[in-house]
Amino acid sequence: MLALIIFIVTLVLVIWQPKGLGIGWSALGGALIALAFGVVQWSDVSVVWDIVWDATFTFVALIIISLILDKAGFFGWAALHVARLGNGQGRLLFPMIVILGAFISAFFANDGAALLLTPIVIAILLRLNFSPPSALAFIIATGFIADTASLPLVTSNLVNIVSANYFDIGFGRYAAVMVPVNIVSVIATLAVLWIAYYRHIPTHYSIANLSKPESAIEDPLVFKAAFPLLALLLMAYFATESLGLHISLVTGAAALLLMAIASRFWQGGRGAVVSVRDVVRNAPWQIVLFSIGMYLVVYGLGNAGLTDYGAQILSWLGQQGAMTATLGTGFLSAIVASIMNNMPSTLVGALAIDSAQVPAATRELMIYANVIGNDLGPKFTPIGSLATLLWLHVLAEKDYKISWGQYMKIGLLITPPVLLATLLALVFWLPYLSNV
Repeated sequence: MLALIIFIVTLVLVIWQPKGLGIGWSALGGALIALAFGVVQWSDVSVVWDIVWDATFTFVALIIISLILDKAGFFGWAALHVARLGNGQGRLLFPMIVILGAFISAFFANDGAALLLTPIVIAILLRLNFSPPSALAFIIATGFIADTASLPLVTSNLVNIVSANYFDIGFGRYAAVMVPVNIVSVIATLAVLWIAYYRHIPTHYSIANLSKPESAIEDPLVFKAAFPLLALLLMAYFATESLGLHISLVTGAAALLLMAIASRFWQGGRGAVVSVRDVVRNAPWQIVLFSIGMYLVVYGLGNAGLTDYGAQILSWLGQQGAMTATLGTGFLSAIVASIMNNMPSTLVGALAIDSAQVPAATRELMIYANVIGNDLGPKFTPIGSLATLLWLHVLAEKDYKISWGQYMKIGLLITPPVLLATLLALVFWLPYLSNV
């Protein structure tokens, strides 16, 4: 009961953020209270740190890369290109925006997509003079695709990194399983969004007020470096897998290289357009504190018996066959993530799967189902993921207010069919892949 109370109070403070209290300080405070009352032990700190440090610093490095590219105009350029390629046809622009969001989420993580693409899309919608219902359709699509398309790579979501590290899944193996599954998720998301918002999507729009894509480029040098750097980073993930290098080291090296280019260090800073100092200062360092703090609080829940309960449920599901085990694990983790946030939910699921007595093939299905549930399930509620909280915060700053009730109505409509389609894709694809 004490562990549960500490968790609830910590989660409330993380979501509420009274007087601007950072999510990291709230989580760290909860962890210190858990330590003080013996809910977790000091020996647990090193265990949790070993689980989260690689994922946390990978996320920070990716956000630094994303922020530098954003300041250089990379994402604005891409969005303007998409708007022009839509050729004035609203019903062509809608799927193109969704696909753009899917690519950004895949390569720059779901939080990057929510944080960077949303304001750019809003700015373009204002230029196109879309009506409020039409604009809302595109905004909702941008917010939802950020999470539902965050499956394909280990680096596409913090959840993926934690799970891959915990179960020792290589970058290549993870991609081989999840890239096809992610394609199904994106198609299902687009289909459901299309059905829900088809009547609000304008048939035509004028591109007369749109700037040329080149006008969005603020730093030509960083822009030109973006494509080869991203290609090199992706190849490095695969190439270094056999060397046992942590993903954060590879991503951190790419971030340092891009920071060097943006800062023009070889010129003593002359000609620099992007303030690297500001980018580093504004990087999500609170996530570091949040990861260790929140995971310690959740680890305390596990010590108090939550892991055992979860393992019992998963062991039962594992005895009902591959289909039931996969769907049950996915939807169970989705519900837990929507209630307690997907970051702690991921650890709860991983610990439970690790303790469950199930066959090896079923266990692998459950591992990936847990990832899918924690990537997609948070869309049920506004508190399900940090990406959603970021997205709502960006919308509020742009005077787009979406109430929790309005959000949950949309989330409960869109998420279940997408989650079901994605889990079914996993059930059929993973056994086939394993037998190839």
